[in-house]
Amino acid sequence: MAKNLLKILAIFFVGMAGGIFGQEIFWPYFVKRPLFYKYQLDKTPIYVTEKKEVKIQENTALKDAISKVEKTVVFIRTKTKTEKILEGSGFILTSDGLIITLAEIVPEGSKISLFVEGEIFSPQILKRDLKENLALLKIEKKNLSTTGLFNFEKLKLGERVFLIGNYFENGNVKKFVDEGIVKSFDQNKIETNIRSSKEILGTPLFDIEGNLLGINFLTKEGKVISIPVTKIRSFSNL
Repeated sequence: MAKNLLKILAIFFVGMAGGIFGQEIFWPYFVKRPLFYKYQLDKTPIYVTEKKEVKIQENTALKDAISKVEKTVVFIRTKTKTEKILEGSGFILTSDGLIITLAEIVPEGSKISLFVEGEIFSPQILKRDLKENLALLKIEKKNLSTTGLFNFEKLKLGERVFLIGNYFENGNVKKFVDEGIVKSFDQNKIETNIRSSKEILGTPLFDIEGNLLGINFLTKEGKVISIPVTKIRSFSNL
């Protein structure tokens, strides 16, 4: 019995010594030989989980989408008959100067200044629908930046979305971005979880590929709601 125990202990210590020798002496010597050095066998493998890969892809997609559509968003500043100043955003529908925004930003009889790519225009109001809260404007400028319109039939709950808006600060027009997901929707409205502290009126809502999904307004309760692209299509005859 004692002899067997001594054999087991001897095997254990020999194995342990062999392991230390292999790891500390033999393996470092082996991987630095010319035949194997180019394979960098001593490098610890790096693993990226699927979750991290998806997150990286989503962030890249969002940056690409923002870069794609930021020039399609315009700033609107209006002085009403009572000298009240209204500010908001709009979206370039066509490259020849058709722009969609909220009717409440451009009330009848007001003086409208529309800022596009560093230029200021006095747009013509082609249509205004107070019930749908939409207005169609026209400026005399060609080759404007545009993007696609979302296929509303493909909209799903949890869809990742973002908005781009403009605000006036220290005499300059600046842009801001907010992102979120679709919480609920129907043919009349889209509700997201976006709660922006910036000027939200008229900001376009986009999907992650940069397609127009809707135009944002605020409810009396302060919720951000979007007028769906289907209503925008119908109103503007696109």
